[in-house]
Amino acid sequence: MQLDILYRDEYLVAINKPSGLLVHRSEIDRHETAFALQLVRNQLGQRVYPVHRLDKPTSGVLIFALSSEIASLMVEQWRERDIEKHYLAIVRGYMPEFTHLDYAMSPPVDKYAKHERIKPPQEAITDFTSLAQVELPIEIDKYPQSRYSLLDCRPHTGRKHQIRRHLKHLSHPIIGDARYGKGRHSRYFRDHLDAPRLLLHARSLEFAHPVSGEMLRVVAAPDRIMRQLFERFDWLMALPESLQSELQHPPHDSMDAFLLPPEARNPENT
Repeated sequence: MQLDILYRDEYLVAINKPSGLLVHRSEIDRHETAFALQLVRNQLGQRVYPVHRLDKPTSGVLIFALSSEIASLMVEQWRERDIEKHYLAIVRGYMPEFTHLDYAMSPPVDKYAKHERIKPPQEAITDFTSLAQVELPIEIDKYPQSRYSLLDCRPHTGRKHQIRRHLKHLSHPIIGDARYGKGRHSRYFRDHLDAPRLLLHARSLEFAHPVSGEMLRVVAAPDRIMRQLFERFDWLMALPESLQSELQHPPHDSMDAFLLPPEARNPENT
């Protein structure tokens, strides 16, 4: 499988990570056989170095360095919060026009890590901007209608599951979130709206190139699943202009390739 390369030079490569693809081998899914790290390495024919992570069900911009030295420089930018990150999320309910949330969180305990203890809360800050809303004439919970919002999410810190946990805290969980979401709404989107995934997409990263210092902005178009929801809900014009232009092109073949479990995939596609 060839992944969608969004940017490449002699120092960095950026891909559009599909939902369902792990960044690297992990105890999270022992049966998984495909990982972004190995796929990019094989595609480029050289070693690559991760500088940040995306959750397995999250799609979007993922950066790798092409040397350990460049990886260290990029990690330092993340540590200093010099990276501007934007995500798209579809959530339950109507969100306010703008929400600034400064809500510290303890790191989630990894059930696969031996003897891991609950750690003290860490600072976690996210800005949420509501881009569009929709009301469906469907009774899913106790109301005769069901409401949803399209959000632009800008995390200023990089805590594990930060956006997902912050939205749960605000009582607006992301659709398709098996860990922090509302099962009834996620199942409705899966069964009736052709959306069997976490509806969270890393749409852009902006940062200073670690060598030239030039500001780079890498944009990733959503996959078929999210695109058809934007069309169905009449949300296309609410998207950022950079994404509207990207949606003029069909989604890359790799974007739907990892939604099925490993044993159900076509071996030719992975």
